[in-house]
Amino acid sequence: MQISCAVPTTLSSPDEVVVAEELGYERAWFYDTPQQSPDVWMMLALAAERTTRIGLGPGVLVPSLRHPMVNAAGTAALAALAPGRVAIAFGTGFSGRRAMGYGPIKWAYVESYIRAYRGLLRGETVEWEGARMRMLHQEGHAAPRPVEVPVIVGALGPKGQAVARDLGDGVFVTTAVPAFAREFDWVAFHCLGTVLDDDEDPEAARETGGPGTVLAIHAAYEYKVPVAQLPGGEAWLEQIEQIPETDRHLAIHEMHCVGLNDADTAAWEGGAHQLLKAATLSGTRAEVQERLAALAEQGVTEVVYQPAGTDIRSELERFMDAAQPVR
Repeated sequence: MQISCAVPTTLSSPDEVVVAEELGYERAWFYDTPQQSPDVWMMLALAAERTTRIGLGPGVLVPSLRHPMVNAAGTAALAALAPGRVAIAFGTGFSGRRAMGYGPIKWAYVESYIRAYRGLLRGETVEWEGARMRMLHQEGHAAPRPVEVPVIVGALGPKGQAVARDLGDGVFVTTAVPAFAREFDWVAFHCLGTVLDDDEDPEAARETGGPGTVLAIHAAYEYKVPVAQLPGGEAWLEQIEQIPETDRHLAIHEMHCVGLNDADTAAWEGGAHQLLKAATLSGTRAEVQERLAALAEQGVTEVVYQPAGTDIRSELERFMDAAQPVR
């Protein structure tokens, strides 16, 4: 199993990837979240210049945020800066769209988008929105066509599965591993969490484990699961429902994946810390090793771990140490 990392794309992400490379991580995936992050391609380019071995890529690109030519050009530029190290992931957009008040995009749109994007990278003339276009980059402007990079698809259900099967080289999954994952040679599983000391109280892991834990509450709310039934859910709802519905998504996604906002803090203090081990890949070193072995049995070939807190090096070190037996 490959051990990779994810970064929520901050100004310090390129330097954190230098650390990840030093520690032996296979790949670094950068989030495409413009509502809270600097441009994903800009930060990937900086990471490419500061590293030599580690794989790099956006995970996941949200098609509706950019014209396919823009993402094709970004891919070709990154492939020139980091030859042989680039991989791309696409998805329908969770925080990348919901944090701006939109729902996820349709899989039919994702399919047509990836077809156009891959055609552009092959050097073909493609049609998009009624116009014919082709990459016209000259030597020195981007990697020459065809630009060969693997593409994986963020898929959890049958529609995503079909797109991944037809157009992708694998799948990028989170939360749970779908049964169909075994049909793919590349299954990247994205997770947050923290490695606890043997005697550490999960409630004390607020800074490192909290951001991943409260995502379970965010997801439950977005997917119409009764939030009040979750530990800390009532306290979270009490804060969120004070905000007008038109702006509620802004409060939900504030500090997304990097910290706890006011509602998240209320949830954590109201009992959400009890979800730490169930909602994230957290536990003692032995427990994390057991979870990783179970993921491998389910067909996961790459674990994509996002650390949190103020000491990212320490979190990366502890997770890599726990992962050694299953690498």
